[in-house]
Amino acid sequence: MTTRLTLYTRPGCHLCEDAKAVLARVAADTGEGFTEVSIEGDEDLEEEYGLRIPVLLLDGREHGYWRVEEERLRRDLRLSSPG
Repeated sequence: MTTRLTLYTRPGCHLCEDAKAVLARVAADTGEGFTEVSIEGDEDLEEEYGLRIPVLLLDGREHGYWRVEEERLRRDLRLSSPG
């Protein structure tokens, strides 16, 4: 099963912790997992995401940054799920 959600984070980011809590709730309810990727030390990711961390991708496309909108994410997961 492919992980559809990717969360870009950095150490010491309080918004990242908030985003992970939202994703944990969504994952528990929907069965969707998520992958966390730290941008620290990766020049390309630092350049792309910089101060917008955390950044959430759904199916490889940016879904949002700074705060995860839980209801929007749940809706978009439902609408884009196969079957």
